[in-house]
Amino acid sequence: MSDEAYFTCEQRGAAGMVILNRPKALNALNRPMVLSLLRALDDWENDPQIERVVLVSAIEKAFCAGGDIRVLHDQGRAGEHEDMLRFWREEYVLNARIKHYPKPYISLIDGIVMGGGVGISLHGSHRIAGDRYLFAMPEVSIGFFPDVGATYALPRLPGATGVYLALTGDRVGAADALAIGLATHAVPSARMAELAEALTRREALDDILAGFTHDPGPQKLAADGKTIAECFGATSLPDVLARLDRAAADGSAFAGKVRQTLAVKSPTSIAIAFEQMRRGAGMDFAEAMRTEYRIVSRVIRAHDFYEGVRAVLIDKDKAPQWQPATIEALDPAATEAYFAPLGADELVLES
Repeated sequence: MSDEAYFTCEQRGAAGMVILNRPKALNALNRPMVLSLLRALDDWENDPQIERVVLVSAIEKAFCAGGDIRVLHDQGRAGEHEDMLRFWREEYVLNARIKHYPKPYISLIDGIVMGGGVGISLHGSHRIAGDRYLFAMPEVSIGFFPDVGATYALPRLPGATGVYLALTGDRVGAADALAIGLATHAVPSARMAELAEALTRREALDDILAGFTHDPGPQKLAADGKTIAECFGATSLPDVLARLDRAAADGSAFAGKVRQTLAVKSPTSIAIAFEQMRRGAGMDFAEAMRTEYRIVSRVIRAHDFYEGVRAVLIDKDKAPQWQPATIEALDPAATEAYFAPLGADELVLES
């Protein structure tokens, strides 16, 4: 299948329809897909026939499982850092374009949405969660960090849930997504195709959506919401860990499990992610994207990203050898260095 077929952009009635169709890669984003969406958004912005943009997946299992990390890993191993950074520059420009798009931007998410898939959906005006919706930002598991605008979006979720999701990579379904603001509406999976068709009609968007939404059922995170808020609302990473330890000692099985989860993630990635959440709460979107570009420019020249991809996606031994190996061994100055300005190499976003 050609790159063009992976990502179809076409007008259907009132909608600029974007169809993700890269099944073998679970719709993982590559550079041609990013550029196709950027071009379509430019073309549709001033087209009076296009009232809204609608993203759908042609496969049931995933909306978009992220970026094409294996390709990026291979480029880095070959020393092709500029090619890697070109992809992230264009992806981050796309994230910002979506955030500020003047027309309704509607993602029908019925399946896995992770990493880069979050970047092309979360910043739009409407995120419609189906029954199969499954959100995660699992980058700390591969020595990377939650990017594509997570620096801005996750710290703004209620009850420190965004910090929790960034540091643990935990997955949440439609009910939690709706409750904490990752999704704006929930619609039964069986009605997603019908909704996509309805969105092509020249009718009021709110009226269309009102005819499809439903109660997605019980939340998963609510039972541990108090523990999440207390532990992940701490102002430093050591304090997060200390609070989890105290909660576990007081009998919280959830806190004990979270502590075990953190113990196997990249310590460097966890430290970066926590600092993103701490700083990001006070940043505007452009500043958050510049920050992420600063981080990625250093991550691709460090150890843990390549080791994480090797352990999880290539050799699949699930036994990464992180450097440093523990959170306690981290040098705060080393974490700080990931956030330093890039001078002439800073990310430039179009106004």
